[in-house]
Amino acid sequence: MIAAFLGMRLYSVLGRKAEHEEEIIQGRFKQEEEARDVPPPTATGADSARVEPVIAGFPPAIERGLREISTADRNFELIGFMEGAKGAYEVVLEAFWQGDKEELRELCDDDVYQSFAAAIDEREAMGVTLDNKLIRIEDSTVHSAQLDGKIARIAVIFVSDIASVTRDKDGNVIAGSLDDAVESRDIWTFSRDIRSDNPQWLLDETDIG
Repeated sequence: MIAAFLGMRLYSVLGRKAEHEEEIIQGRFKQEEEARDVPPPTATGADSARVEPVIAGFPPAIERGLREISTADRNFELIGFMEGAKGAYEVVLEAFWQGDKEELRELCDDDVYQSFAAAIDEREAMGVTLDNKLIRIEDSTVHSAQLDGKIARIAVIFVSDIASVTRDKDGNVIAGSLDDAVESRDIWTFSRDIRSDNPQWLLDETDIG
């Protein structure tokens, strides 16, 4: 029953959409590769000639959104953003599984952070821990893109293999197995105010693909 509850709770957290655009918290994706050596999504320098071939080929709605973002923000580079998004996906999942609220606060906007933090608190109150492992990211691609006023938003769909294990307070496995990975399809939306001098993006919405 505990394992079933946790599974439902994790689904609700990863599937919850932020309903309000809150003030971006002080924490940001770190601009430089620090100890974990993970490149965050950043708007790195690139001219339009470099961006054009990358943007072309998407469905019309996505291509239009990406072109609007790249036109408004001349420093936007899709390839660099996607590499950073994959790194952020790994780091956020690991931080959630380990209950690292400090890491999550730096990578997520306020709404998403509160959802993750609430799930961590419930897990701790029940005396259980997650011993999950991201086996691999099979695929990542742009799911949607739009420029909402001065806020750029890009949703990325991640297809990954994740092995999940739930342990009780004594460390005993009560659900799952590290030997059996399950395919996960998550849609994460990253946002950035293009007026900001800070080139970093925040995770501001999560959903199940």
